[in-house]
Amino acid sequence: MADHEEKRIVDLSHVIEHGMTTYRGLPPPQICDFWTREGSAANYDDGSSFHIGRIDMVANTGTYLDSPFHRYEDGADLSELSLASLADVPGIVVRRPWENGLSIGADAFEGREVTGKAVLVHTGWDRNWRTDSYFGEHPYLTAEAAGWLADNGAAIIGIDSCNIDNMHARARPVHTLLLGAEIPICEHMTGLSGLPDEGFRFSAVPPKVRGMGTFPVRAYAVLG
Repeated sequence: MADHEEKRIVDLSHVIEHGMTTYRGLPPPQICDFWTREGSAANYDDGSSFHIGRIDMVANTGTYLDSPFHRYEDGADLSELSLASLADVPGIVVRRPWENGLSIGADAFEGREVTGKAVLVHTGWDRNWRTDSYFGEHPYLTAEAAGWLADNGAAIIGIDSCNIDNMHARARPVHTLLLGAEIPICEHMTGLSGLPDEGFRFSAVPPKVRGMGTFPVRAYAVLG
């Protein structure tokens, strides 16, 4: 019982809401009733009623995970991802406040043990979520950083920015290198300030969908 009481779960995901913008230029989610409680009540004689909701959205909505298929036609899709790289992964946090510079190079990770770990990059950019500033010049990883993480065997990479690449450049080297090395990417995270630098387990598991490379996740960390 004592061990259970010492555990703490930290939510690292944004709420998905009707009409919200995750990535400028992509349509917002549309959330509505498919089966209302009032309408369903007529089907039962014991006072029961049920709600079935409907959501129409693009895959890149809220806090989401990219699989290799997002970048590569022959890469693993959501249904083919190994749970070992998504669930109960030992994690570390690398802190690079955006105020100190937007470009995050390999030097941010050198000296940290990343092999087999979830590497979560805390920039503080999530404070701009649901504002115009979120889509401005934002923190991102460099190609050198992505190469270093891939070479050193990181299991999954997350960031609390709007893109792990510089979305204002016409290239995506970080997606190319990480997904090419079969390292999933979790973007639009939040709450990383609530984590220690290490000593937690990380999970970000999408539905098992064939033929899709990205989907929202409920990312979280377990401490203790």
